Amino acid sequence: MQGDAKSRSETNRTAEAIRSGDRVALARAITLIESAKREDQARAQALLERLLPHTGHALRVGISGVPGAGKSTLIDQLGLNLIGQGHKVAVLAVDPTSSRSGGSILGDKTRMGRLATEPSAFIRPSPAGDSLGGVTKTTRETIALAEAAGYDVVLVETVGVGQSETAVANMVDVFVVVAIPGAGDELQGIKRGLLELADIIAVNKADSGQIERANRAAMEYRTALHILAAGHPNWEPQVLTLSARENKGLDELWTKVKERHEVLAASGALLERRSDQAASWMREIFEQRLLAAFKGGKRAARHFRELEDKVRSGEMTPGAAAHELARLAGIKDAE
Repeated sequence: MQGDAKSRSETNRTAEAIRSGDRVALARAITLIESAKREDQARAQALLERLLPHTGHALRVGISGVPGAGKSTLIDQLGLNLIGQGHKVAVLAVDPTSSRSGGSILGDKTRMGRLATEPSAFIRPSPAGDSLGGVTKTTRETIALAEAAGYDVVLVETVGVGQSETAVANMVDVFVVVAIPGAGDELQGIKRGLLELADIIAVNKADSGQIERANRAAMEYRTALHILAAGHPNWEPQVLTLSARENKGLDELWTKVKERHEVLAASGALLERRSDQAASWMREIFEQRLLAAFKGGKRAARHFRELEDKVRSGEMTPGAAAHELARLAGIKDAE
């Protein structure tokens, strides 16, 4: 009982520190959430429950795009602009390769050097772990913590490769895809699925003699999006050109982000979207823990590896292996 009281007291102190804007407390809380230790996970959930009433008030923006599109430069300048307008900005960088390489995600604070020094900004890499689900779990919880700490704008950056764009799009209010001039080649390089997720496409690097190419690229994107626009009720995806390096067009970008957010809020779609995202978050965490619990047993882990090897070698189909795993887990429908 004494231990429980001490734990509750510590949770309350941490929550109050986060609510007061203590950046060290916020960073430690995020580290706690990312921990795989069972006792840390229990403490993290208790902290999130304590802070839940103080979350949900930020404008959440996802920013993706092919490598080299200038996302970090854009976020650095946009963040400075927003702080100049009185906002508090949190930047969460998602990199599916970070847990192995420690590479590009750890460079974000250097690439966003000016923003990183601002007292009203908080930049945090969000490690992927071994699966996309790990990214989704830690990033969503980090968003909640940042909101509880008073950050009213949360920018979630993804590298723009693999499936991470879908994960990020499912945890934000507005999804921005950053593109570069040269639309012919660019349209070949960006998956249709990414275009379908986009609320706004921002053609960056419209400077240094590339303005005409940027305008041409924007026209190409408008044509492509016109065909796909049926998937966006009450909203036609917007395309604009800008230069993050020269700070041109970023005010218009933010105006479009706010317009999209207002359209969602006015129609009730924002509340519905966030409710769906919360339910999806619950399912993903449950699936992760269910799989972790199953693989945690020595016998199950051995069977899992054996079946995985058979799938890799072509001795067994993925479906048959999954069916066998379900049977071993005692799922009756698998009988």
